[in-house]
Amino acid sequence: MTTRTRRPSRTLHAAPKRVVILAIPPVDALDAIGPAEVFAFANHLHKGAQPPYVLELVTPGPGLQVASETGIALMAHRTLAQETRSGKGIDTLVIAAGFTPVESHPSVTAWIRKRASTARRVCSICVGAFPLAETGVLDGKRATTHWRLTRQLSERYPAVQVDPEPIWIKDGNVYTSAGISSGIDLALALVAEDLGDALALEIARNLVLFLRRPGGQAQFSATLRTDEALGPELAALCHWITEHLDADLTVEMLADRQATSVRSLIRLFKHELKTTPAKYVEEVRLEAVGRALERGGRTLEEIARRCGYRSVDVLRKAFTRRFGVSPRDYARRFA
Repeated sequence: MTTRTRRPSRTLHAAPKRVVILAIPPVDALDAIGPAEVFAFANHLHKGAQPPYVLELVTPGPGLQVASETGIALMAHRTLAQETRSGKGIDTLVIAAGFTPVESHPSVTAWIRKRASTARRVCSICVGAFPLAETGVLDGKRATTHWRLTRQLSERYPAVQVDPEPIWIKDGNVYTSAGISSGIDLALALVAEDLGDALALEIARNLVLFLRRPGGQAQFSATLRTDEALGPELAALCHWITEHLDADLTVEMLADRQATSVRSLIRLFKHELKTTPAKYVEEVRLEAVGRALERGGRTLEEIARRCGYRSVDVLRKAFTRRFGVSPRDYARRFA
């Protein structure tokens, strides 16, 4: 159980921001509760006459009980019909759904589209990107969802610029996040926008999180994602890469090894892994650096050499950009 320790935060003079979480049943409980906990902690840690957020759960069902994928029901504040009749404004709309994309009811789609046009921020958590995309709100925008569903999202909604890599994406006032825990990271980013980084970091500490992950961080291991590759030839090349990280792994060298052209290799990587050969090599190298730091026993210079970096400075910059923390701090916490 977490302990809610108080810390002074910015004093707000504006009215509380109304955050509405639309839970489409059977909802993934953590997709709704995770972000809700972040906003609840913000209210608890805030020092002021009134809390910064009013948090409400809304369901499109006929009753207030919301079925979840866990089998444990949640209790909403109001139904979608009641929310519509209330006419209350929404500052931040968060859309959460279940494990599997299902076709949204036309009335739900229409309501999301209408409220998205007036809300200050519109967010989807994991599979919630599908009902949001159904409204057309994501057309022409970068968006993400759970890594297992990015291809399905791209095929179903070709007007959406689906990016399978980041844990969350901001495009204008529209935010989309990847699976499960990344909804917490997105909610922390929203609080940071409103109340500052200091309070967001304090919430992360109360939630016993290692760090508040930036949106650019990849949502899934590149080496594990190799197992999702459809072509055995590409899988073999990817496994070879992991065993030769100290080599000069240029796209030209990899194309020669694959007995194909550079253009064909790039096309193959983008089709199978939704990335380029260069980005894949960089991701695998950084994951190897992380594992080496966790094991300990080697200098950063030796790790850089073994993982294919020409200098410690190049490694340090790439690692910090990827993980949001320096190699030294990472080793201090995990070695």
